Amino acid sequence: MAVGNAGIAVRLEKETSARALLKSFLSRYFYLSMSLVMAGLVVWGFSHTVDANLFHAKPARPLLLWMHGAAFSTWVIFFIAQSALVRVRKVNVHRTLGWFGAALAMIMVVLGCSVTVVMTRFDTFVLHDKDAQAFMMVGFWDMLVFGTCLALAIYWRKKPQYHRALVFVATCHLMDAAIGRFDFWFNHSIFYIGVDLLILLGITRDLVADGRVNKVYLYALPVLIVGQSFAVYLWRGNPGWWQGLTGAILGM
Repeated sequence: MAVGNAGIAVRLEKETSARALLKSFLSRYFYLSMSLVMAGLVVWGFSHTVDANLFHAKPARPLLLWMHGAAFSTWVIFFIAQSALVRVRKVNVHRTLGWFGAALAMIMVVLGCSVTVVMTRFDTFVLHDKDAQAFMMVGFWDMLVFGTCLALAIYWRKKPQYHRALVFVATCHLMDAAIGRFDFWFNHSIFYIGVDLLILLGITRDLVADGRVNKVYLYALPVLIVGQSFAVYLWRGNPGWWQGLTGAILGM
């Protein structure tokens, strides 16, 4: 009996140690790890399309698309750098570099909205894609989410628990562009599910490491799901009023 109890005690000690190690890892390395995961996702996803649709595209794509791609890539690198700076406790450098990120985010929102219109016109009139107009809401919704989350992150920059979650959500939402490069996710209109799964990893991190869910996720995720569903409905359903609105935006 004593031997059995000793075995149970050893097993419980190992389980407790494993939980402690997992909690410590998530507390220290989650955001840095996720920044690398998202960078890998971007490289993997865009590798399917970037050559034919940008580098060696025929006809050549507008210059604005190149600028958009450069800004998007810079943000991914910036997110990795900021996560790493926090990890090595260079908080002052992180805060200073954050103002570069704020300026970059504003540029990305302007570029994102502009490229949505420009590329829709290009796809419609040059590539003769009849479905391009309906997809505009996806681009607009992505920029609305990204811009709103970053604006709130700047406002709450002195509250790390809110700031980091908002930047994380904003960056996760950009990943629909990479996830949508995989045919299955795009053709079944489920690339936003991939985005939400990334955000759910943040929720899981909070539950394990902090024992509670950050309020940012509790408020943001339901709003995101509603907005994502509406964007997909406009894309796939393309109601008459949306056709009229997109036509007006494109000057048709």
